Amino acid sequence: MGGYTGGLRRADWTVVSERGRPGEGGVRVAVREVRGASCGRPPVILVHGARVPGIGSFDLPVEGGSLAGDLARAGHAVFVMDARGYGGSTRPAEMDEPPADNPPLATGDQIIRDIGAVVDRVRQRTGRGQVALAGWATGGHWAGWYASRQPDKISHLVVYNSLYGAVDGHPALGRGGQYEDPDNPGEFDADRVGAYRFSTGESLLPQWDAGIPVEDKSEWRDPRVARAFVDMALASDPTSSQRDPASFRAPTGALADSFALATGRRLWHAGTITAKTLVVRSENDFWSRADDVRTLAAELRRAERVRTVQLDQATHYVHLDRAEKGRGRLLAEFVNWLGN
Repeated sequence: MGGYTGGLRRADWTVVSERGRPGEGGVRVAVREVRGASCGRPPVILVHGARVPGIGSFDLPVEGGSLAGDLARAGHAVFVMDARGYGGSTRPAEMDEPPADNPPLATGDQIIRDIGAVVDRVRQRTGRGQVALAGWATGGHWAGWYASRQPDKISHLVVYNSLYGAVDGHPALGRGGQYEDPDNPGEFDADRVGAYRFSTGESLLPQWDAGIPVEDKSEWRDPRVARAFVDMALASDPTSSQRDPASFRAPTGALADSFALATGRRLWHAGTITAKTLVVRSENDFWSRADDVRTLAAELRRAERVRTVQLDQATHYVHLDRAEKGRGRLLAEFVNWLGN
């Protein structure tokens, strides 16, 4: 498995998540559909994380860079979505104003509406009553949140390298970190963080590099995948070339959610989820904590089945690393779990 072409069919479309008032456009969510020769397995919706939209995360045009393509070859119809404010989806008007002028945009209570719109359209397009939902990092938080609200629509849930909450303490995201309000300990500094943030392409690589336990990063990650990840992230924002250096915008609602989770606040409860749930964590992940996995697994009391997996030595970006460095194991876990 791997590669970007090889007989796969791709189609890009949008679905309405929220209708606007007369004269306003509402919210449209961009989706990339990826299919192979067979689609007999459950349809899968992939949910990106806090910075890079769906295609840049899951469907890079290089060998070993398309989780969507690999799952399509395994027999799934795959749907890669962009949450509001990301990629091809509707960007709030506030993203055309200075970030400091508005509070964080696109928080989880809004994103789960976007997931809901995609779930309902995928159920309609595929004729399936239930679909599988898989999320990476903050995408796993959003996917779990949705599955807890609409359990009857989700057959399988995959959460990987994601925060869950109910655990206080995080080396980077929580108390004493860059997002805490110095004048109000334990509170997110919304005024300083603002509505959205800019990221250069090169800013995507240092945390990835830090998680790779060898000096030569190309041993762990194909340089072509890293380059495509950077290029597609920048291409996701039509305004990126207007800044020097080029940078793309991402809403900061995901950071507000993540700060709450990193300081022990539960934003949703897994006890209502009934889907077969796979929880995966990379050993070298900087985002999730081992306690997130333990707490989530313990609270999935109604789930039909639960499996937890640690990927030894793997990075936060494991689905983009080389097959022998964790990606192959992750893909095997996905395919085995979603096929049962």
